[in-house]
Amino acid sequence: MSAETPAPAHTPPASPPSAHSQPHPHHPRSELYALAIGALGVVYGDIGTSPLYSVKECFSRHTGLPVTPENVLGIISLVFWTLTLIVSVKYVSFVLRADNDGEGGMMSLMALVKGKLAATHISSSLLLKMAIFGTSLLLSEGMITPAISVLSAIEGLEIATPVFRPFILPLTIGILLALFLIQKRGTGSVARIFGPIMLAWFWTIGLLGLVWVIRSPAILEAINPWHALNHFLRNGFHGFLLLGSVVLCVTGAEALYADMGHFGRKPIVIAWYWFAYPCLLLNYFGQGALLLVHGGQFQDNPFYSLAPQVLVIPLVLLSTAATIIASQALISGAFSLAQQAMHLGYSPRLTVRHTSSQAHGQIFVPEINILLMVACVAFVLVFRESSNLAAAYGFAVTGTMVITSLLLYRVMVDTWNWPRYKALLLSGLFLAVDLPFLAANIGKIFHGGWVPCLVGSFLYILMSTWNKGRRALSYELQKSLLPVDGFLKEVAEAGILRVKGTAVFMTSNVNVVPPVLLHHFKHNHILHERVIFLSIISEHIPEVPHERRIEIRDMGHGFWKMVARFGFMETPSVPEIFRAAGETGHPAKLLDTSFFLGRESLLLTGQSDMPHWRKWLFRFMSRNAREATAFFGIPPTRVLELGCQIEL
Repeated sequence: MSAETPAPAHTPPASPPSAHSQPHPHHPRSELYALAIGALGVVYGDIGTSPLYSVKECFSRHTGLPVTPENVLGIISLVFWTLTLIVSVKYVSFVLRADNDGEGGMMSLMALVKGKLAATHISSSLLLKMAIFGTSLLLSEGMITPAISVLSAIEGLEIATPVFRPFILPLTIGILLALFLIQKRGTGSVARIFGPIMLAWFWTIGLLGLVWVIRSPAILEAINPWHALNHFLRNGFHGFLLLGSVVLCVTGAEALYADMGHFGRKPIVIAWYWFAYPCLLLNYFGQGALLLVHGGQFQDNPFYSLAPQVLVIPLVLLSTAATIIASQALISGAFSLAQQAMHLGYSPRLTVRHTSSQAHGQIFVPEINILLMVACVAFVLVFRESSNLAAAYGFAVTGTMVITSLLLYRVMVDTWNWPRYKALLLSGLFLAVDLPFLAANIGKIFHGGWVPCLVGSFLYILMSTWNKGRRALSYELQKSLLPVDGFLKEVAEAGILRVKGTAVFMTSNVNVVPPVLLHHFKHNHILHERVIFLSIISEHIPEVPHERRIEIRDMGHGFWKMVARFGFMETPSVPEIFRAAGETGHPAKLLDTSFFLGRESLLLTGQSDMPHWRKWLFRFMSRNAREATAFFGIPPTRVLELGCQIEL
């Protein structure tokens, strides 16, 4: 995280976070309910809008499944048990307990596993690579979700009247562009109405489904798992491949875990069992009842067919609002994911802007915003229909679920101290559900599924290349480093000229002399009266307590060691570091301090074991990374940069 020595420092936290800690342990009941309503908007936006296309895709022209009572009961039974086993049992009951100091998500799980597997080799490397790939798949999924959600909602206008058909694509693109263009303003004011709108959405879809369940209560037979099993017996391999469409009902399940730090586990659980789960089931059973009554008459869009014709346009408007909220939650999650990747050493420095003075987690990352906007608009223009997008959707979702199950096994054994047989049994049960869904989605690779696979693989290459490159660069720099003690002794004996003022040299290791200081000393032959070695460490916890933020030690001869710690959910800030130093009795004026930063020119002729193409890619990423001055908040007028050439 330093400007000179690239490899992130691996200093363990003072006390390991508890696997069962909760960020909000004692909520008053009214606050708990308010958080649960808020969770509906942020956590359940994606999975809450999946009824728009899930059942529709199971009976679409792509699948060729006829609308018969047996098939309807089989599909609805699969949807019911998929929601129950994957969301209720796996995520709500177990995955949510694997928190990293109250935070969740793939990056948090990776940091938790990484800390526990530091002493192992093959298993650690493989699991970490899987976690990085899972993160890449999540980001690729984030590019498809806004496109398929908004497009599915707008397609409802065609149900009201065919007149709207030519306007579906322009309206969808216009909404997506507006959504991404307002990201820089922050989501604080909009977020306050997310929960109530989604509450209205869940009540609406639940009520629409209930009306049809009452009209055809025979659909409730789908609760019997025999209908799910009979689906495979009757339809064979074709029935197995239909799992690729059924899995659309759990898109967004990872959001339960990823957004845990914003609300805490309990509000998310309450929101699921009291609102999201029953309303989703009612709507899915209602769509099944509609198909039982009318057969294939409404199979093109059973969701909108639940409503009377006069209510279709209001339902489209509510659906559009719900899908925008679902997209907003996923976009915000992508911003947080990018920030975490930076601080864990898997991404170059990006621009991170905080959009709220109250909510620390509300950030805006322009580079990620542009990437998502271009990808979403491109997907809409290329695929043109939500059914075509659905054919490309699912592999990223199921791949992430499988990786989560594998990482959860390590958490059970290493963090929860479960017996291996118990952890293997539970993980095996989860994989017995996840792997068939993954296998069923492999066929989608030839029908557009290659797009998220390609995007995810490209992101994985970028993240792994950055991590490998920084480690290789750190290794090269280590060869020329000198111990601090010997350098201080040399300075004291040589009687070096000392000028007034304070100089800060950033380094990832305060026990060795920063290379930029050696260059400065070699060419200028002077030092400041006060020299500070500043190391900014990103720890594998979401946030570092204020009392652990700064550590300062006098090394003698006017040299000071300063170590600042930040969590991977925080943005390192030099002004904040100086304020914390002043609070500990070491005041220093930021505008009277000179910051010496190093700028490395990378040559690709070194002996590093990285392939030449990776070296080239790493150099390209390094050149386009955000400047350390802006990233750490250093006043530009106080910075001096010294360059050097390094063979990689």
